Amino acid sequence: MTAMPSVSLEKRARQAAFSSFIGAVVDWYDFLLYGIVAALVFKTQFFPSVSPTMGTLAAFATFGVGFLFRPLGGIVFGHFGDKIGRQKMLFLTVFFMGMATVCIGLLPNFEQIGWWAPILLVTLRALQGFAVGGEWGGAALMAVENAPEHKKAFYSSGVQIGYGVGLMLASGCVSLVILCLGQEAFSEWAWRIPFLISIILVGFAVWVRLQQHESPDFIPQKHKATHTAQRFPIIQAIKESPRGFFYIIALRLAELLTMYLVTTFALNYSTQNLHMSSQLFLNISLLVGAISCFSIPFFAHMADRFGRRRMCIIGGIIGALAAFPFFFALQHGSVFWIIILSILLANLAHDMVVSVHQPIFTELFGSQYRYSGAGVGYQLASIIGGGFTPFIATALIACANGHWILVAIYLSVGCLLTAIVAASMKAKVSSK
Repeated sequence: MTAMPSVSLEKRARQAAFSSFIGAVVDWYDFLLYGIVAALVFKTQFFPSVSPTMGTLAAFATFGVGFLFRPLGGIVFGHFGDKIGRQKMLFLTVFFMGMATVCIGLLPNFEQIGWWAPILLVTLRALQGFAVGGEWGGAALMAVENAPEHKKAFYSSGVQIGYGVGLMLASGCVSLVILCLGQEAFSEWAWRIPFLISIILVGFAVWVRLQQHESPDFIPQKHKATHTAQRFPIIQAIKESPRGFFYIIALRLAELLTMYLVTTFALNYSTQNLHMSSQLFLNISLLVGAISCFSIPFFAHMADRFGRRRMCIIGGIIGALAAFPFFFALQHGSVFWIIILSILLANLAHDMVVSVHQPIFTELFGSQYRYSGAGVGYQLASIIGGGFTPFIATALIACANGHWILVAIYLSVGCLLTAIVAASMKAKVSSK
């Protein structure tokens, strides 16, 4: 008789973890696919009337627009997620993301409709950002709130594994299309295929999300008094846990800078400035995405046993130490060292830090305003440390007359800040 509740809770935890994982795969496939294609073809498809450098900056600026709208998505989905439930909002996030992605695949280019093309592209990218802005907070909450007490990092790691799988699927789909149809066809029209394929992933994710139960921490009757006193959960989060937003931004710097510089920026820099094959970094994206499926849950398991702050500190230090060697290897075209250092940045520095974000960030806020607090804080960090990283890095390259040293400093300092802040956090704040 006593065994049944524990079995039911275990099944519920697994279901929540799987649902969060699948939704994350879909959202990150769509979101990261945009960055990969933007680095390869958007400057010619949507900004052909400007110089190559300005076209690259414009393409990466549209990439960054998605991040600007992520906090808005965090506020809106977080507000209603705290008011009426997490499950309903998570259904909407994958639906909106899929709709925007498919529309990008159908969007006419500059030659066909002129300046309406980049305007509509920016609009759809904003919708992508809005959708993914509500995804992480809800998915992380569903996984953490349903997880066993001493396995919260491990059970919620599927949210971040979804990032790796999404990156792997996006890179693999682009590589397959180029391999089958050729670079010229991809640049002209076949880049649309990976966007249109998204509809299959979205259909499956919607079905999974419809089967999902509401989080046990969300009980409307339990929070009725709080809801009456405070109409806007985000305001309550700011009032009661202002330091939580600072922690989230600082702890995400290493994660965001390592991943977006190794994938999106390095892909463009290596092809445009160093005249290397685009396939190299597409293959690296596939590799680090595949490794992350194993490294993230491993680091999460270790964090549950030995402490979450330690993972952030070690990951930040590794990222700072690998920054200059990575760009040095890139400049000299050393494929072996480029691969090794990409793994150090993306699968050690990045994966160590990201494996503990879900439990750390969600536990910084009370359950009645957690979706709003953790979700908005997470997306604000995405703007500061992620969305415009390829744009900033491209501008730094231009300022240094084509040299990489300023970008290496940018990466190194961001990783060090993550390590320093993690070391300075109180143990009770970060659960070890």
